Amino acid sequence: MNLPVPRRIVISLLLAVAGSALAQTPASGAAAVEVRDAWARASVPGQSGTGAFMKLTAPAGARLVGASTPAAGVAEVHEMKMEGDTMRMRALDRGLELPARQTVELKPGGYHLMLMDLKQPLANGSSLPLTLQFEDAKGQKSTLDLNLPVRTGAAAPGAHKH
Repeated sequence: MNLPVPRRIVISLLLAVAGSALAQTPASGAAAVEVRDAWARASVPGQSGTGAFMKLTAPAGARLVGASTPAAGVAEVHEMKMEGDTMRMRALDRGLELPARQTVELKPGGYHLMLMDLKQPLANGSSLPLTLQFEDAKGQKSTLDLNLPVRTGAAAPGAHKH
């Protein structure tokens, strides 16, 4: 199909928006957590880990307690923060608190999902199936299935220090 360039751009944008909408379709029991601007960072051959990022809002409050994907052997909720002049990363064993009606952003250089033991590189422009696991204040567990667009992304400021 030989479309004029502007029409190709419009069609590409429409497909990207449709993919983004699919990335926010909740599984049963998780409709209370809203996910926006979700994406995963592309990786290269030989790279064993990458990150996934998004904005989460839970109207009644919840806790992000885990994640899983068939693309990685391990998916964990992590935090990066400065300790002196060194950026440190650690897993959040108890998960990430999502206060009621407040948006919590998972972003490079802060809270994020760490995907380790990648089974193959995540190519720019592909998609990543990801399941988020939540727990509400009553201990009720739920999941949310996502399909994240994979794209390149800059490292967080200070992320090069170890």
